[in-house]
Order: sequence, then C-alpha cells, then structure tokens
Amino acid sequence: MTISVDNIEKTCTLHIVGRVDTITAPELEAAVNENAGKCDKMVFDMSGVDYISSAGIRVVVAAHKAMAGKDGLYLENLTDNVMEIFELTGFTKALNI
Repeated sequence: MTISVDNIEKTCTLHIVGRVDTITAPELEAAVNENAGKCDKMVFDMSGVDYISSAGIRVVVAAHKAMAGKDGLYLENLTDNVMEIFELTGFTKALNI
C-alpha cells in the first residue's frame, strides 16, 4: 500500500493505493494520526484501494472519530469491491461516503 497526502486549505486528502489489511492498516493509522491535527476535513481517496479488511475498517472508524467536531472524514472514489464491504458492514449509514 502507498499513501500520498495533499494538504490544501485545512483539507487533508490521503490518496490510498493497494490493499488495506492487517499488514498495511498501521501505516494508514500513522498517516491519519500525523495529519488529523493539521486539517479540519480529511478525505480518503480510495480509487486505488482494491480490498479493505476489518483492520482497515477499524482505522477508518478511528479516523472518523478523530475528525469528529470538525468538518469530518469523507471517503471518496470507492471501488465496487470496497463499497460492497462498507455496505455489508452497515458503515455506509455512519460514514460520509
């Protein structure tokens, strides 16, 4: 997995490419922790994510909580496979997708 970050006018966009699983989730968590204090809005561009495991979903939920009280966390450009996982887990109702 690779992550690149754009910080523009209090919006942090994390461009994520690859699998978000047990092995790579800590890297995403570190990127969230590093950037959460720098922005009011966080965006996960997930156009390059082909799989997300429960460990990855845990990081997404933690990021959602970290951005509470601000403009929030937004998930964009989800692939069909990843969107299906969020739908099956019921997180589409709780997250900004």
